[in-house]
Amino acid sequence: QVQLVESGGGLVQAGGSLRLSCAASGRTFSSYHMGWFRQAQGKEREFVAAASRGGGRYYADSVKGRFTISRDNSKNILWLQMNSLKPEDTAIYYCAAESGGIFTRDLASYDYWGQGTQVTVSS
Repeated sequence: QVQLVESGGGLVQAGGSLRLSCAASGRTFSSYHMGWFRQAQGKEREFVAAASRGGGRYYADSVKGRFTISRDNSKNILWLQMNSLKPEDTAIYYCAAESGGIFTRDLASYDYWGQGTQVTVSS
């Protein structure tokens, strides 16, 4: 089992940057595929980016070229560097862990979730 705690959200102007962090408990962080998802008010939760335990990366088309996901297995931390932020990036951002060995964009496959961190981008 793993516990996830996100941080780094906040209010930023359009065009600005934020770096989200997700700290994981436990000693098996390196065995999980990790993902970032977001949920805007009134909308369904959606995939943002994923980092496999083996170095693979997925990005949603809407963030490709602007966001970068990375992880440090020695520190049990997942990051999401967000540049060139847009008002439509406003959402609660969640990190999640997938323990079944499936590297996927599908949020239904992720077993463990953090509490989320709010990102607000003003125009």
